[in-house]
Amino acid sequence: MNDKLQLFEDQPVRTAWDNDHEEWYFSVVDVIAVLTDSPNPNNYWKVLKKRLKDEGNQSVTNCNQLKLKSHKDGKRYNTDVATTEQLLRLIQSIPSPKAEPFKMWLAEVGRERIDETIDPELTIDRALETYSRLGYSPEWINQRLQTIRARKELTDAWKAHGVREGREYAILTDEVTRAWSGMTTRRYKDLKGLKKENLRDNMSTLELALNMLAEATTTELTRAQNPQGLTQNQVVAREGGSIAGNARKEIEARTGKPVITPDNAAKLNSVVTNLIEDVVDLTDENK
Repeated sequence: MNDKLQLFEDQPVRTAWDNDHEEWYFSVVDVIAVLTDSPNPNNYWKVLKKRLKDEGNQSVTNCNQLKLKSHKDGKRYNTDVATTEQLLRLIQSIPSPKAEPFKMWLAEVGRERIDETIDPELTIDRALETYSRLGYSPEWINQRLQTIRARKELTDAWKAHGVREGREYAILTDEVTRAWSGMTTRRYKDLKGLKKENLRDNMSTLELALNMLAEATTTELTRAQNPQGLTQNQVVAREGGSIAGNARKEIEARTGKPVITPDNAAKLNSVVTNLIEDVVDLTDENK
């Protein structure tokens, strides 16, 4: 568990990252201090927690406690912390002008999710818009959409062959990832400096292609070999991932460069931006 300070409107908010569960935890009293300007955020939280408990809200009132450093003396004390989901629910119960933008955003997100349930095509449109706004190239976006389809086909195959969603999907994903990249999903994300971010959103086009090859191959092998349950599917996942792993090694042998790099989305997009800027500068010089 790694804890650190984040600043919101120049006010410190203590946070902690749980690497095992890939979850951020936030000090509740610090968030309350920021949103309410209360002279006694501890007492504010005490009263609010009781009110929420009386209303039957268990998700917020059952907050975990972590030993976080005190702002005053630097010593560690048990402190109520909330996950992102708990924090967003808590914000809805705080009557404060500073909390209002968050409430409006939550309402907007809720409306979008309802619209997408009615018309699933909106999900794809929103994804395209989001990727484009973040600076991804059209070629990368097209490749990413193909990986989403390949992933869906794989999870459908796992489900049809006795694999349970959630933990077992994660185990098999690790098997595929380790077989083609040489790393678990978590280690791969650590290499790229990621926390909760989507690993595929931080892959280069070549990384995406090999990951898709690993998953698509695993899908075909699953259909052909008909494994049942987690253990048998693990064998097939390793086999499918290894085929893409062999392709990765062949590419690296011929290019002399590693396929997998620490570059994440920010770095990858900055490379593209720099290339564009270089072309513009060169064009200006030749005018």
